Amino acid sequence: LYSCELAEDGSKRGYDLYAYDGKNFLSFNKATLNWTAASAEAETTKKKWDADLDRGWRKKIYLEEECLAWLKKWLDYGIEPVTLLPREHPIGSSFHIPVKDLLCRAHGFYPKEIDASWRRDGEVWLEDTLQGSVAPNSDGTYYYWLSIQIDPKERSRYRCHVEHDGLQEPLELAMEEAALSAVYSRKGGMVLGILLLVILIGCIGKYAATLQMGL
Repeated sequence: LYSCELAEDGSKRGYDLYAYDGKNFLSFNKATLNWTAASAEAETTKKKWDADLDRGWRKKIYLEEECLAWLKKWLDYGIEPVTLLPREHPIGSSFHIPVKDLLCRAHGFYPKEIDASWRRDGEVWLEDTLQGSVAPNSDGTYYYWLSIQIDPKERSRYRCHVEHDGLQEPLELAMEEAALSAVYSRKGGMVLGILLLVILIGCIGKYAATLQMGL
């Protein structure tokens, strides 16, 4: 799970948490660039990641810069002010953000070659899609993302289709109503994470439901 927030006073907050089998595993402290292990099993990974200062700096920069840039971009797509009217008098205002942008991200894969696309009703769909470039991680693996703008009412028609040598078979992931989906598949000692993200009010979230762990 990761999220970022920009407070009214300009302060920035960000969180990066990992879970395994439904339990907390690791959490990132962007002030110290260190990781906190939630269990004895996480200690090995904590020591490895603590020693990788580049990973820590990249996490900090992402949470304080890139994540907020995405958040602002999505907010600009369409904000409708909603006045809250209790029985006696108004007490404030909030914002309604239509969920219409889906982001599919593959990370931690090797080799570099990957085939990912959005599909609607089983057919490759290029309209209203954006694709990033395959980029390297500090550990020698790669990551890639693609997004799409959709009508929320037609969400069930869309799938993120991913093919890679590290997968036993192609993946097709669907965004469930008001939920985030993640699948990890392992082959030959390599872990490939595929995540679907949905716009959330005030943050961008990622839920890592690990089926097989290979950190």
